[in-house]
Amino acid sequence: MFLLEHDRFVIIGGMLAFERRRRIAETIRSRGVVSVIEMAETLGTSEITLRRDLRVMAEEGLLVRTHGGAVLPDGLVQEPPYSEKATQAAAEKAAIARVAVGMVKPGDSIVLGPGTTTLALARLLVDFPELTVVTNSLLVAMALIPATRVEVILTGGALRRAIQALVGPAAEESVRMLRASQAFISGNGLTAERGLSTPSPLVAAADRALAAAAQQTVVLADHTKIGHESMCQTVPLDQITTLVTDAAADPQQLMAIGEAGVVVLVAHGEGTASLAG
Repeated sequence: MFLLEHDRFVIIGGMLAFERRRRIAETIRSRGVVSVIEMAETLGTSEITLRRDLRVMAEEGLLVRTHGGAVLPDGLVQEPPYSEKATQAAAEKAAIARVAVGMVKPGDSIVLGPGTTTLALARLLVDFPELTVVTNSLLVAMALIPATRVEVILTGGALRRAIQALVGPAAEESVRMLRASQAFISGNGLTAERGLSTPSPLVAAADRALAAAAQQTVVLADHTKIGHESMCQTVPLDQITTLVTDAAADPQQLMAIGEAGVVVLVAHGEGTASLAG
């Protein structure tokens, strides 16, 4: 056994502690609960080690320990299915997309992450005369099939069915050497304290890689996401260039986000927007 930095990087049976905890987080996010006995068997580790992992993750606020396992903490946004997200704040997402499309110029190379708002943006890009779009979203790629003058680069990766996108190390590696002008990404929560967040460690890692592949990061987030946070930080506030949201967003949160140096655009009808504050 190798021990470093307060048990954060323990190697037991060939698996690093952070890898075990990533898999624990992924399991508890998808199922809402984990069992010590079952998870220890799955990971090929001892129950003592698994309990230690749960203790550390509980201290970090990632879960709540129970007798024999752990559950998701209250107050953390979970990942809803795509069918549910598609109907939520649909008008606001459309307005945000109309503002975002005005930020794209013919000849640009851009990155589009998964999400219903980025999908709305993709549908507005179909008639662009020249454009390159890098995405890990199957829905975005499908929306751009009729766009004969838009080059679409789809990342590799493992399919995450809940959001119909590709995630994992292959997705992250496939964009590592790219450099686009802007990355348009979404998420499940955005606060002035933690920036952008999402329930899944895999989705968070993929979104971070997408953001890192662009010179500027533009977050598209309707009011239902502003002031809320999820389990895994995606992009901290100091790495976000612009936020495009709608008029129903919490004004205090928008003010705090703007004071941190983010350009905050509030979408209105017909593709118009105003600066927050």
